[in-house]
Amino acid sequence: MKDGEQPSKPAGFSLRTHRPGDMGWITHRHGVLYATEYGWDERFEALVARVTADFIDHYDGDLEKCWIAESNNGGEFLGCVMLVNDRERSRTAKLRLLLVEPSARGLGVGRGLVRQCVRFAQEAGYERVVLWTNSVLTSARYIYQSEGFEMVQMEEHETFGVKLFGETWQLVIPIRTEE
Repeated sequence: MKDGEQPSKPAGFSLRTHRPGDMGWITHRHGVLYATEYGWDERFEALVARVTADFIDHYDGDLEKCWIAESNNGGEFLGCVMLVNDRERSRTAKLRLLLVEPSARGLGVGRGLVRQCVRFAQEAGYERVVLWTNSVLTSARYIYQSEGFEMVQMEEHETFGVKLFGETWQLVIPIRTEE
């Protein structure tokens, strides 16, 4: 690459479900990117590791999925998201671990992953999808809001070594009618 040249953007992407090795990669990329971009410490990576381990330990393919976005030109990891059953609230799913690689931002990867979660949640019979994010994650918040999620709670915390405002968002899923 020549001086001043930007890395090329991937030519399209596709989504697939998880396979062995993906949870380690998800944990690694979250740890690296959030430390680099936001100064979050290793406690965030530990949280991601717990979420991925819990996903595998309690996986129910009828109610839960993990999607990986890959480039169509070589299978490069571009992003990920999970939809998991909220075991504490009936007919509620949690959207977890949305991540889009810097090289893939602006390609619609994040929106595609969120839409896939909402479609699956509707097909699985969930009534709502909830998620927890932080106010500094403006691109993700923009996607959530534009896809119909509403913020229902905000609280200040320093869980990852910096002062943050955690936010809980919710999407009530429209009832499907058979035609």
